[in-house]
Amino acid sequence: MKVIKNLLILIWRVWFYLLIFVSIVILLPVLLISILKESWYPFFFRLARIWAKIILFGMGFIPTIDYEENIFKHKSYLLVSNHVSMIDIMMMLHLSKNPFVFVGKKELAKFPLFGFFYKRTCILVDRGNASSRHSVFQQAQERLNKGLSVCIFPEGGVPEDESVVLDNFRDGAFRLAINHQIPIIPIVFYDNKEKFSYTFFSGRPGKLRAKVLPFVKTEGLTLKDKRQLNIKVRSIILEELTS
Repeated sequence: MKVIKNLLILIWRVWFYLLIFVSIVILLPVLLISILKESWYPFFFRLARIWAKIILFGMGFIPTIDYEENIFKHKSYLLVSNHVSMIDIMMMLHLSKNPFVFVGKKELAKFPLFGFFYKRTCILVDRGNASSRHSVFQQAQERLNKGLSVCIFPEGGVPEDESVVLDNFRDGAFRLAINHQIPIIPIVFYDNKEKFSYTFFSGRPGKLRAKVLPFVKTEGLTLKDKRQLNIKVRSIILEELTS
């Protein structure tokens, strides 16, 4: 019985990567057009949202989002959440109509075809390189100055130990939010780890619940407050995950 279960999971997991590749190929002509100019990024973002929905529903996931506060278009935010799965990316795209740019690890740029668009539309970071982290901060500032939002997973990656509910947050995201005096949107993904973790022979289709929590304001804060802001936002997400 376990052999049959693992075989089905293997097929399902392979289908995930195949679905990513095929969906990008189908959207390829318009995706290529959408990255020709930086000012066309909102168009690319709309296509990325379509792609995310194809992946989520194509994998048998049913995303349900609870909004405690509305995300408005044409306003800059910093989106942060717990990071537990590759489908966090798709869920984040699904829940926000407001165009944002991901800050993500450079290793994802190695994925065939997906990486081509990833490195041209996201802000890539080498977390072991200090100059790379500084460059990320500058690039994020440029995007915010153009009216876009930024999405950062402040844990700095998915914890290798899956028993960790929420790892410590890094300060960079909160420094950025304070510098631009923009609201922080705490987001919680409840089911992504259970339904599609990094353990290969695990997971299953089903409901993916997420909640957009009340925004955390940064008006009037200075960089001296970034650590307290970090702790506050992490506590909000952790409390929701463990309640």
